[in-house]
Amino acid sequence: MDVFCQNCRKKVGQIADEQIPVGQRASVKCPQCGEKIFLTRPAPEAAPGIKPGAAKAGATNQPPPGIEIPGRAKSAESGTGAAAAQTPATPDYDFAIGAILKEAWQKTSGVKGPLWGGLLMVMLVVFGISIVMGLLVRQVGSMGSSAALAAALQITLTIAMYPLMAGIMMIGIRRAVDLPVNWKLTFGYFSFLLPIVISVFLTMIMTCLGFMLLIIPGIYLSLAYMLTIPLIIDKGLGPWQAMEVSRKAISKHWFKVFGLYFIMALIYMVSMIPLGLGVIWTMPMFIMVTGVLYREIFGVSEQA
Repeated sequence: MDVFCQNCRKKVGQIADEQIPVGQRASVKCPQCGEKIFLTRPAPEAAPGIKPGAAKAGATNQPPPGIEIPGRAKSAESGTGAAAAQTPATPDYDFAIGAILKEAWQKTSGVKGPLWGGLLMVMLVVFGISIVMGLLVRQVGSMGSSAALAAALQITLTIAMYPLMAGIMMIGIRRAVDLPVNWKLTFGYFSFLLPIVISVFLTMIMTCLGFMLLIIPGIYLSLAYMLTIPLIIDKGLGPWQAMEVSRKAISKHWFKVFGLYFIMALIYMVSMIPLGLGVIWTMPMFIMVTGVLYREIFGVSEQA
């Protein structure tokens, strides 16, 4: 079984089931923070009509009782057995800007390839679609029809980009908890297309209204809503739910979060000076900052 530390909010290792006595509780020490992690292995329950000792068909890869993955949304059982995600409470957290930047830099090792590979594939897809769009527009006769078609195709392309960028964010979040990553994850979240698009639309409306109200509310909301998309994917929240959970959580340390991204932006701009070569490292680091920050605030659920 996998071992997760509640204090570090990380997977810290694995332990064989046989090492934990059935029906008892064992403890291990987290190698990173020193906190005790308690593990249990209950006695197996036989399903109706199946004798004890029968083959374990349909076993799942869920964490055993006693190990709760931090930040995982509790679910309520419905009459049909389906689980409905509940809105997680606003977490109580804190972080050090230097620690986030240091860990983000360390975790760029092993993530640069998947991230740049994913971005390259996104650029190739956009380039190919742009060529097809140009050919289609040229086939349309009237000027008005051409403009309408071009606008429709551009909107479609823009909408399709949101799940791709969500995939880039999730690569950083998975790397933050040492889960395997690859460039294919960039294309792995199109099933969340509708809630992501709705959340982006609502965020744009709220942020624009904020900028119209003396600018400062717009600056506040543009940062406060930044974790909306990973909350939709990782916690299964609806668009407005995710926006509010992100806003309330970041508001607890808004100025510290602002300082974190301000420093990261300075690092990114400096890295562009030597012919832009430093971006090879600082772009993945920028994404890892978001991944590590998300983990520190909400934890990462198993479905991520």
